[in-house]
Amino acid sequence: PAQSHGFYNYNAKYIDENGAALIVPAELPPEVEEGMRDMAAKAFRALGCDGMARVDFFLMPDMTFLINELNTIPGFTNISMYAKAMAASGVSYPEVIDRLVAHGLARAGR
Repeated sequence: PAQSHGFYNYNAKYIDENGAALIVPAELPPEVEEGMRDMAAKAFRALGCDGMARVDFFLMPDMTFLINELNTIPGFTNISMYAKAMAASGVSYPEVIDRLVAHGLARAGR
């Protein structure tokens, strides 16, 4: 199905539930996963992010990786990577929203 679009375009990303082959969580060796998690946290802090962000990586054939981008407003549709990643972490969509609202209110009170 992902190949039917030929390119990760708007329809593949936002409309077609089969538009991209997403494997969440990614099937990675534990040391690669740990390294990515550490690098993502460092990038989040280095850029002064607050609340949420999604860090995207390029994974090389030799299992080295580098940051592609840090997205401070990741997609929130039912087929978005952010929602799928949170669900894979055991956090439901309503809980994500509750956490973000609580964080925003706490931040406003600082």
